[in-house]
Amino acid sequence: MTETPAPTPTTILWDVDGTLLFNAASGGGELYHRAVEAAVGRELSPPLPRAHGKTDGQILFEILEAFGYPAERQREALAQLDALSVARHAAGERRTIAPGVPEALTAMADRGFTNALLTGNSATRTRVKLEGAGLEPELFDWSRSHFGGSARVRSEITLAARAGIPDDRLVIIGDTPRDDEAARAAGMPFIAVATGVYSVEELQRTTAIVVVPDLAAGLPAVLAALDAL
Repeated sequence: MTETPAPTPTTILWDVDGTLLFNAASGGGELYHRAVEAAVGRELSPPLPRAHGKTDGQILFEILEAFGYPAERQREALAQLDALSVARHAAGERRTIAPGVPEALTAMADRGFTNALLTGNSATRTRVKLEGAGLEPELFDWSRSHFGGSARVRSEITLAARAGIPDDRLVIIGDTPRDDEAARAAGMPFIAVATGVYSVEELQRTTAIVVVPDLAAGLPAVLAALDAL
């Protein structure tokens, strides 16, 4: 009797800001600037405008370059950014879970999928953001998660995930066109949720296999798209 081959394991790689959690009300851009100032020991002006979807690493590298500092200072700037984020968390800064996220995580786990993280944040900043929103970090497999604290571009993270989890089907869930670009670079399907700064219409111009306004209204469509892969 021929044995039925085991299904390919599936890992869902979740973005954090704008996907699992609503973006910070402050935007958070000034924190990067303050971190670089702390790393180099002087005030820098004017701050660079922030673009959504960039990694922590990319933003820090760009600020250092703009003010004439070498890339080698990025590690120190990231340590300062982590410290500032931990301090904000300790001072009571809290985030809000996006609609439908807890139910979506449960639905993925019920299907036998692994929930993991793929985010432009460092691991430290990811943890304090999740804890600050009341979303248990233990809901995610941290051994399969990938972070962008030192990544110059988001595709570095997806390529690292593809190399590090070679036997799984990997699916990105995110909220920006940069998530789509990074997913395509690593040959991963992309599911888009419009809970960040980009609208459904803007995200429909990506190669996403499905675009939903949020995971509360869109979970059935997301699950159907996953079942069709």
